[in-house]
Amino acid sequence: MPEVLSIGGVPATTLAKNFRTPLYVYDQGKIEETIQVFKKNFVSRQFETKILYASKAFQAVEMLNLIADNGLGLDVVSGGELYTALKSRLSPGDIYFHGNNKSYDELNFAFVAGVRHIVVDNSMELEVIATLATAYKQEMEISLRLNVGVEAHTHEYIITSHIDSKFGMAYESAECKKCLERIDSHPYLTLEGFHSHIGSQIFDTTAWYASIDILTGYLRDFPQKLTLNIGGGFGIKYTEKDAPPALDGILQSLVAYVESTGVPIGKLMIEPGRSLVGEAGCTLYTVGYQKETPGKKYYFVDGGMGDNMRPSLYQALYHCDLANKMELKKSETVTIAGKYCESGDILIKEAHLPPASPGDLLVVYATGAYGYSMSSQYNRNAVPGVVFCKDGKAREVIRRQSFEDLIRNEIFTEKNAKPIIPVFETFTIGEVAVNEG
Repeated sequence: MPEVLSIGGVPATTLAKNFRTPLYVYDQGKIEETIQVFKKNFVSRQFETKILYASKAFQAVEMLNLIADNGLGLDVVSGGELYTALKSRLSPGDIYFHGNNKSYDELNFAFVAGVRHIVVDNSMELEVIATLATAYKQEMEISLRLNVGVEAHTHEYIITSHIDSKFGMAYESAECKKCLERIDSHPYLTLEGFHSHIGSQIFDTTAWYASIDILTGYLRDFPQKLTLNIGGGFGIKYTEKDAPPALDGILQSLVAYVESTGVPIGKLMIEPGRSLVGEAGCTLYTVGYQKETPGKKYYFVDGGMGDNMRPSLYQALYHCDLANKMELKKSETVTIAGKYCESGDILIKEAHLPPASPGDLLVVYATGAYGYSMSSQYNRNAVPGVVFCKDGKAREVIRRQSFEDLIRNEIFTEKNAKPIIPVFETFTIGEVAVNEG
């Protein structure tokens, strides 16, 4: 085993030196390989198929350019995500606008931008869309998000289709009937189909099959061929204990199952997010101080819950290594804790690692989904930068925030502003190099 971990052919030590830590790093080649797995296996001879990248997992213009260049579509859930998508090479016609509380301004933005597909959550939203469609005399294809009552076996905060979920509506409900009637009577609205998303980090296809059975049953009520969007939720490997089924097999089985229902559909769609970028991304940290309590040994790192909220939010588990000591025996069991002023700022409760020293590099794997997306400036820590690596070359796609960025949007009276020391990158105390943090 090499002493230093490489990501996309670039040594972790080089990345830390050139871009500082914490740092989000993506293996671009791995993202592209995963996209090809989706494209090659999510195909049917009976109906059209389409893959939409669920961009809430990780959005950046360069990421969306990869999506566009590989012929995928996109789903967005906010005006900000839509704006970012429009800055990429994606066509507005390949963007699907999701969300349970889209504002008037966001929906108006979608019409002006040329978006042609909206996934509707409720009848009040549909009325706003109807008003805008009439005003602009512009056609819009509508998918209704349905709550099919199928619960994937995952964490309750990432189950999205149980009967009392905030998302979607029941097909049999007055809400859904009202939406169908409104679409049917409106000159510029067309029913594209139905959408359902049953959860995330799913390893068992049984829940998908149950959802498909219900959804295809609904399609029998319509004379036209409609689109069926079964969402995403494909699980990935976060720790050594995770054993997600092979992605190609899942995709083939889902297509085959829909084909086996015998229900004619116009198009089958899925929305992978985590499964496209999760395992392709990792986070590099620098190990700082260490501390032992009666029951634990802590390794502190220069990031934490501000760059990875998932462990604190829903006890997500991760695997890590010392990126500059890959060849050493893992003889220590330690807790990886961040620098944020919260007791819950724990990245990994029991990490098996070699003995570490201040300045060593820690890599946490599979942080490519929802790491940067959920990042914050809590405690006025700067949000880390993002780097793509491929074929031994690294390129910065999102720069690390500076201290100046932290106050960029603040409005204050200059006469009350105290003079500050110059912004620094690194300063030296004696013989010890110290980063700004």
